[in-house]
Amino acid sequence: MNLELHHLRTLRAIAEAGSVSRAAVVLGYSQPAISRQLRRIEEYFGETLFQRGPSGVEPTAYGAELLAEAGEVLAHADALARRAASRHRGTRPGLRLAATNTPILPGMVSRVHSRLPDLGLQLNSAYGSPAMVALLEQGRLDAAIAADYPGQELCLPESVTGRGIVTEPSFVALPSGHRLRQRPEVALGELAEDAWFLTPDDGAGWHEVFYGACQDAGFRPAPVHEFLGDTLQLQDMVAQGLGVAAVQATRVPVPGVVIKPLTGRPLRCRYVLLWHRDRVDEELAETLLGAATAAYRDLITQASHLQACASWL
Repeated sequence: MNLELHHLRTLRAIAEAGSVSRAAVVLGYSQPAISRQLRRIEEYFGETLFQRGPSGVEPTAYGAELLAEAGEVLAHADALARRAASRHRGTRPGLRLAATNTPILPGMVSRVHSRLPDLGLQLNSAYGSPAMVALLEQGRLDAAIAADYPGQELCLPESVTGRGIVTEPSFVALPSGHRLRQRPEVALGELAEDAWFLTPDDGAGWHEVFYGACQDAGFRPAPVHEFLGDTLQLQDMVAQGLGVAAVQATRVPVPGVVIKPLTGRPLRCRYVLLWHRDRVDEELAETLLGAATAAYRDLITQASHLQACASWL
């Protein structure tokens, strides 16, 4: 194995997250993939770099020394990238960025503005991921945050590539007076008699995933209200006791709503950064991906229901 910068970033992510599984979420890979990468890195250095502690994993003495040196290397690499970027400011074209319905976008955009203040951003809030792929292929978009589902990943043309940001389970939003409000987790089958609010089909398979999970749990939800409003309106409807809804894991509840994990994680969604190969270079792609993953880390800290879900984190 040749040691590369992304190996050092993996070690840093594990140390900062205190868990291989949490680091995998932040980096947008599966937990087994990050575990395998850590084993290869430890084989490369010939030392164990992390050990299990009372609250997760923590660096060994050798791991702590290596992380300090890795931090210096990454800081120098980032400085070189900024120097290269500064030479091209004023000549880099603007970036046309689209995004599906995700709370990652505001924090990501803020970080991109901070790191590349001269980069003109043109934002487009979209919903259908396949439509964004088509716009990327046609050259009408440069980059996008899209969503798909494990086992139903987006089909990308040769001109478009991407990297996973995070794969997260969907949680369920319940009225604060719901009969299951005290449960640490809720089984999907226990909601068979509830009315559901369902966001429109995103073209990537959301309805198929949702109804398939319900079928596996032994029921077909009825009634179902297809809800076209924004996320705050959706939560307001739930708060009024009019139904329940699957929501993003990082969604912060409004008063009158509690958000719970679903037992067994039957609904999972992947957020992925896509870009046109000829419009976005590797340096800019890394900046966008880093901004998106950092924004997601912030969202985790703001969602107490997510912090309490130790079996996922």
